[in-house]
Formats: sequence, C-alpha cells, structure tokens
Amino acid sequence: MEHSELTSKVGQMDEAGFVALALELFRYQYGNNPVYRRFVDLLGIHPEQVGDLSQIPFLPASAFKQEWVVTGIFTAEREFRSSGTTGQQVSRHLVRSEAWYRTVLLRAFEHFVGKPQDLVIFGLMPDEDERPHSSLVFMTRQLIEASGHALNGFFLRQPNELARRIQRCESEGMEGLLFGITPALLDFAERYAMPLQRVRIMETGGMKGQREELSRTELHERLMQAFGLPYIMSEYGMTELLSQAYAIRDGRFYCPPWMKVLVRDPADPLRVMQGPSDGALNIIDLANVDSCCFLATDDAGCLHADGSFEVWGRLDHAELRGCSLLLSDTG
Repeated sequence: MEHSELTSKVGQMDEAGFVALALELFRYQYGNNPVYRRFVDLLGIHPEQVGDLSQIPFLPASAFKQEWVVTGIFTAEREFRSSGTTGQQVSRHLVRSEAWYRTVLLRAFEHFVGKPQDLVIFGLMPDEDERPHSSLVFMTRQLIEASGHALNGFFLRQPNELARRIQRCESEGMEGLLFGITPALLDFAERYAMPLQRVRIMETGGMKGQREELSRTELHERLMQAFGLPYIMSEYGMTELLSQAYAIRDGRFYCPPWMKVLVRDPADPLRVMQGPSDGALNIIDLANVDSCCFLATDDAGCLHADGSFEVWGRLDHAELRGCSLLLSDTG
C-alpha cells in the first residue's frame, strides 16, 4: 500500500474507518510480510475469518530482534535499532521512507503538543554521532529541524549551555520544549533547578539501569518540584513503531487517529480483553505499513474507556513465551 493512499484514508478516519483500514492492512501484510504470515499460519488463523480488531494476531515485538520484519520489497532509507548492552540482541526496524516518518511524526506532535516552529526545542539525550540508529534521537532531530530556531540543539554533554539557553527563553518570552531521557533529566534537575514558565518538559523514558528506578509519578514529582512546573509531559514510542503517543497533563497517553492500544491477558497472550482493562499492551500502528501494524509489546498497563492508556512497567518475559516460542519455532 502506498503512503499517499494511506495518508488520504487516515485524514478522514472515524472508528469504523479505523477498523476497516486495520483489517485491510492485516490482509495486506499477511500477503506481503513473510515473518508475519508465518506467525499467523502457526497460530492456525485464517485471514478470511478475521472480522474484528481483537481477532487480529499481534506479532511479539521481540520478532524485530530475530528477523527482518518487512512488508513488501524496498530499499530502506533508514534503519532504527534499539539500545542494548554488548552482545545483547537489539530490535532492528527498516524505514522505507524518511518523508513518511516525518509526516506521521509531525501530524501527531502538532495534534497533541503544537507546531514545532512555535517552539525552541532542546534535546537532553545523545546526538546522532553517539546514537546514529536511535529512533528517539532521529525523532528529536526532525522536530529540531522543523522548528528551525537558532537556540535548538542536543545538550547531553553541554548542560551548562542548556541551562543558559533555557534561561534565555524564559527572559525573552520564548516558548520552549525540553525533550529528555529520564536519567539525564534527573541529573539536570539536581544541578540546575530553576523556576520555568515558558519552557515545558517532556520525558521520554529510556536508558534504564543508569540510575535508581522510579515510577513515572515519582519522576514527575521530582521534576515538577525542581522546575516549579504544574505538570510534566511524556512521550511513548518504540523502535518497532513509527508513531508516538503523548501524555500531556493527566499521566494518560493518547494515540493519534491511526494508532490504537488494546490489552491482552498476560496469562493467555492470544486473548484480547474487551473494554477498559488491565494487562499487557497490544498496539495497532497503521503507520507501520512497511513492517507490521500489529504488535504485542512487553509493557504492562491499563486501557481506559476513552481509549487512553497508562504504562506501568515491563512484563516478566516469561509471560510472553507462548507467542515468542511460536515465532522462534519457525527457525
């Protein structure tokens, strides 16, 4: 399916339209994605019998660590890789079109946060030289370029300069946004606490294990206290997804119109719960037309009646063995 066709469908999509497009993409990916087709066949599911979102098989996100999850034949313009320790398998996601990624990113960002050109954007994370395959770093770079402000940049190794530029935003009345990974934000808060009125903060998680583990609530409380802010924003994304969800004020993540979260039973990976529920998170990302739109993540959380969701933490990987072993058996 061409990106232009998908763009036109997404632009005018209601709930019925989402379901129809998701089912269309399910059948398209079954026919054109060897890894996904093999997974569906191993489950004994026949595509013509799938008529609802809960019946669609969700590929374990760990498949991106084991094989190339690709729909169709193309030359990738970019490859995303998850972070990992030496010798550890990492997820690898081939991106057919950087322009398509930018379209998806900017639509969601403008919907939830605002126009990048109205913001000074600071990245408190490694830059492209350190993490050339990071989807988070690439996302932040696209927003920096869309903003075009002279004060923009990455400042993980220049915290003094970051503090100076934030203070300039505040004194000159410019609106700013600080994107940061959790440990870097905490370090910055401890060294450069200051009252902020113009610059907002969005935490992106990441870099686990570098500091003590905090719940999202504890993290936000520390940052709000350090910077005198009424709330901290959050971004939810994955190497395996092209789309992002955003939590602005209430700790709940909201999806763009082409993305949806369902919840599966951790004790039965193939059972999708109906309505608001707690469990393991399944994600439908229709922007993943060139890889797989239907992913079973390693995250635990809850789904609310309005479609928003919360993320509580990572699952015990043993809970995912049912699906993951099916995939590995295809050897």
